[in-house]
Amino acid sequence: MALSLLSSYLVAVILLLITPGPVIALVTHTALREGYKRAFITLAGTNLASLVLLAMAVLILSGIVEIHPLSLTCISLAGALFIGAMAIQILTHSGTGEQTSTRPGGFITGFLTAIANPKDILFFVAFFPLFVPVTHNFAHSIALLTAIWIVLDLVILTLWIVGIRRYVSVKYERVIRFATAVFMLAVAVYGVMWNGKEILAALSAG
Repeated sequence: MALSLLSSYLVAVILLLITPGPVIALVTHTALREGYKRAFITLAGTNLASLVLLAMAVLILSGIVEIHPLSLTCISLAGALFIGAMAIQILTHSGTGEQTSTRPGGFITGFLTAIANPKDILFFVAFFPLFVPVTHNFAHSIALLTAIWIVLDLVILTLWIVGIRRYVSVKYERVIRFATAVFMLAVAVYGVMWNGKEILAALSAG
């Protein structure tokens, strides 16, 4: 086992997971607004999305599935649009009289937000393959890297949930909701502009 490569992977995953993004914004917002139960249901959705992205990366690495580079750009663009829609939903459905159906958290929302997250797509498809040589066996490497990701993902998001519920007062809920929405909207706008430019460039070249 290449311990130096494994250590690099651990550092890369931790840095990626603790860096604020749409998933952390959604989970922490849900934790403060809806409580532990709905936050952990949302976390389960984001974790399943990670497994799906990992499976996609494995299929690409093993040669079972071939994906045109432009298709990843289109997926990223769709993800940016979804995250933007989530941001607008958080901004518009304010107050204490909201119906359950307008709440931003939940398993499906967590899954869609995570699977649409541009940084996760980039990591699993482009960055993750760099660490496959951690062992001499492809299957063992994939199993090890996947297990590490899933455990760290659960631990770090759990710490975010517990921290926001324990140390942040509910009176700051409106501020956090606004900050969450603005951050997610900024990610969405950047994703649309970047991926839109890439698609236009590819179409022009074609």
